Amino acid sequence: MSTIEKALAKQREAAQNKSTEPAKAPKTEALAPKASTVKQARVTKSSELSANKDAEKIVLNGERLTERGFIYSPDSAHHIQEEFRHIKRKLLNNAFGPAAKTLKHSNLIMVSSSNPNEGKTFISINLALSIALEQDKTVLLVDADVLRPSLHRELEFESKKGLLEYLLAEVESLGEVIYNTNIPNLKLIPAGKPHHLTNELLASERMVELAQELAQRYPDRLVIFDCPPILGVTETPVLSDLVGQAVVVVEESKTKIEDVKRAVSQLNEDIAIGCVMNKTIRSNKDVYGYYGYGYGKKHQ
Repeated sequence: MSTIEKALAKQREAAQNKSTEPAKAPKTEALAPKASTVKQARVTKSSELSANKDAEKIVLNGERLTERGFIYSPDSAHHIQEEFRHIKRKLLNNAFGPAAKTLKHSNLIMVSSSNPNEGKTFISINLALSIALEQDKTVLLVDADVLRPSLHRELEFESKKGLLEYLLAEVESLGEVIYNTNIPNLKLIPAGKPHHLTNELLASERMVELAQELAQRYPDRLVIFDCPPILGVTETPVLSDLVGQAVVVVEESKTKIEDVKRAVSQLNEDIAIGCVMNKTIRSNKDVYGYYGYGYGKKHQ
């Protein structure tokens, strides 16, 4: 190649490099706004999710709960506080003490009764409220009485998506049906909408997975399931296979011993089973009184 040819080649190379430089610059400038837009969109989405979470908080009326005999605060009636302290201490010891090693899902507790209208929901709520007063524990209260949901009625909040929507896979995650309350250590899962396949849903693999997740998700959390009465339904014995403890509510002067024995015989024999004696006080307020409890493994 001659000197002239070499010079021409250098000129062509320089011209080519010069012509490509302006094309790169606009490309870089075009990408910058796009990245910024994506970042802004993510921040906006995060803010919206945060706002939705705050909007879903369930606010409980403390004055109304106290009037109706519920333990809303440490200032609630002293005798009610003491009675439920005794019960919850047994549950806490079984859930987190030495006995926890002998129980599967020891922090999952079902509350039921032999027959309807014996006060099981009252006991469920007060146990949850009492545990929420603990300094180092949290509690999740689940309305598993999907046949006759009552948590939203007793706690006076509007019915929301809950357990059945999760079991039907109508919500993307469990977090969508766990609601914060204005009590810091208390969360709720409502029953959700009625469905004709409640037994199949509660016996489904998704329910088994839910129980496992709730048992393992937070090591300091107790989960209380307010379940249907035991006799005459099949849902409650099914649920007893998923929990580590059961509380059977007995109404004094009403519940028959034979019914209690039949009810307990239908529960999983490997769980810890206790009884809470409860009595309805007929008054204008129609509140309940607690009278005693027993606790121990079924086969002991």
